[in-house]
Amino acid sequence: MISAWGKLGRLALAASLLLTAWAQTRRDPLNPNEQDQLRDAAQDPAERLKLYIQFARTRLTALEQVRADPKITDRAQQTRDRLQDFLDVYDELNDNIDTFVERKADLRKPLKSVIEADTEFQAKLRALKNSADASKDEAKYDFLLSNVLDAVDGGVQDHRQLLSEQEEAAKHKKK
Repeated sequence: MISAWGKLGRLALAASLLLTAWAQTRRDPLNPNEQDQLRDAAQDPAERLKLYIQFARTRLTALEQVRADPKITDRAQQTRDRLQDFLDVYDELNDNIDTFVERKADLRKPLKSVIEADTEFQAKLRALKNSADASKDEAKYDFLLSNVLDAVDGGVQDHRQLLSEQEEAAKHKKK
């Protein structure tokens, strides 16, 4: 007879194995060429953030192509995958901004580009949301699309606030 603790231990082991298997199937949103470009720009905040913006744009372009291609049969899943790719890259962009802030890097110039890109991303994602509302497949990726929009909306606010803080700090340094 297996005790409750034995059952709990087996359940924990099974959950651990499932999480490990899931983590291994999760793919990296960046291809090897993009990873090499980022590695080359590791110490340059402006160049690194510019690359992340470029990669995020590429993901949105791929999303638009999936939505426009009449030959695609699993449009909802392809849309979902492209949204997840965009979100993964956008999260990496934000993680890099946080890292450079911790290093006290001057991000005023690159943040202006990030904010411009944020505005572009918001417009494209809102257009997708509006067109998806009329789509029968929308339910398959609606939650993810809402999360992506929330992430970009939050990013816009954070990036503007950070730019304001950095500009204020630069003013005080000059005095």
